[in-house]
Amino acid sequence: MGEQEWLTEQFTAHRTQLRKVAYRILGSVGEADDALQETWLRISRADAHGVENMGGWLTTIVGRVCLDMLRARVRKIRREEPLDSLGPDVVARGGDMIDLEQEAMLADSIGLALLVVLEKLPPAERVAYVLHDMFDLPFDEIAPIVARSVEATRQLASRARRHVQGDRAVPEAHPARRRQIVEAFLTASRAGDFDALVAVLDPNVVLRADEAAARSEVAMELRGASTIAKRALAFSGRAPATRLMLVNGAVGAAWFRGEEPALVLVFTVDDAKIIEIELIANPDKLRSIDLANLDER
Repeated sequence: MGEQEWLTEQFTAHRTQLRKVAYRILGSVGEADDALQETWLRISRADAHGVENMGGWLTTIVGRVCLDMLRARVRKIRREEPLDSLGPDVVARGGDMIDLEQEAMLADSIGLALLVVLEKLPPAERVAYVLHDMFDLPFDEIAPIVARSVEATRQLASRARRHVQGDRAVPEAHPARRRQIVEAFLTASRAGDFDALVAVLDPNVVLRADEAAARSEVAMELRGASTIAKRALAFSGRAPATRLMLVNGAVGAAWFRGEEPALVLVFTVDDAKIIEIELIANPDKLRSIDLANLDER
């Protein structure tokens, strides 16, 4: 099989997933198909030799294409169109209407309300949120797409997530305050102190776990201070092996099995409370995380 045939086969195998990515970012069947066409043009000119994760590579490229398209759309809207033209409407192209049934099926798979909210997000936030929260792409792979650091990309997704959830966007805590709050969480976990745990958790705190963490630790998503505090107490026996760490440059924590991290905890903190906890146990993701002791930096 020739290289082009092999590449065509790989692209076809991932096409359905790539189309979902493009549609969730762009909100239009027509634009999603345009994004896939541009993605194919880019990969057909690229050297795919040595690509180990074809799905991740293709998702990264379609993410870049979609971000370019979003930015072009924003520039066009600012020049020509009223703001009320925004929204996941049926798109007319070349005098022909996009397949309404196709559009409706994809919109239903996401939820029209979510599409409307996504339309209000800045392009980089939307891409970071969709690729991470909906398609589980690691932040270190998303960061080059949106031209941000890994930590800045994490904050883009966090801001988008709070917007999607209808929460008021809040600034991240000062690093010293962040450390104090995360330390208080770990101390309360070690002590089995339910009330102290609840005290550092926002009432609407969200805990999210990747698939590997969910299999061994918790459900993929938990909500509410009491629920998450109870779950933390269930694992209080592991707390002594959980260390305060710098996780990609920000204060977080890691649970170690021997000398190797088996679970990383990423915290989003406002000035007073923990508003989000992310659990990462996927070995590939763990290898991509920059962990350091706090006294090393």
